[in-house]
Amino acid sequence: MPATDQNGPLLRDQICFRLYAASRLVTRLYQPVLAPLGLTYPQYIILMILWEFSPCRIGVLGEQARLNSNTLTPLLKRLQEQGMIERQRDPSDERAVRIALTERGWALRETCRIIPARLLAELGLDAPGLANLRDELDQLLQVLDHSAGTDVLASDAAGLGDGGALA
Repeated sequence: MPATDQNGPLLRDQICFRLYAASRLVTRLYQPVLAPLGLTYPQYIILMILWEFSPCRIGVLGEQARLNSNTLTPLLKRLQEQGMIERQRDPSDERAVRIALTERGWALRETCRIIPARLLAELGLDAPGLANLRDELDQLLQVLDHSAGTDVLASDAAGLGDGGALA
């Protein structure tokens, strides 16, 4: 159980803070690499999803990126203004909108292909350690998705075990 004093939980014992801080620092790490391409980190995430699933419905993008439509809509609008994506009505359901990459969006894939390896090399991190961390974070995300009722990840949960306090 995380340590507390009479004033409440101690920040140094909080996993949630470490996740928050790590997320902010990773986003900051990507910024100088993505800025020359005219991209923010959230836009880069959307492009990575589209490189795998284009064209796809907006709902798929939201599920994969774990973003609500009120956050996703401005990202898509900006990517469309940059000529990276186009919106299309789904021929099977006129109410649904599909997002497709343009030629420019597809071309950026090749430019971005080296970004992850470049950042790993700059940080001096090893691939096996990061693979283990990714797997542990996938398990955590799955538990959190399940508790939130979303179950976004397709693989089965392994659970956190007894030492998995999120506080």
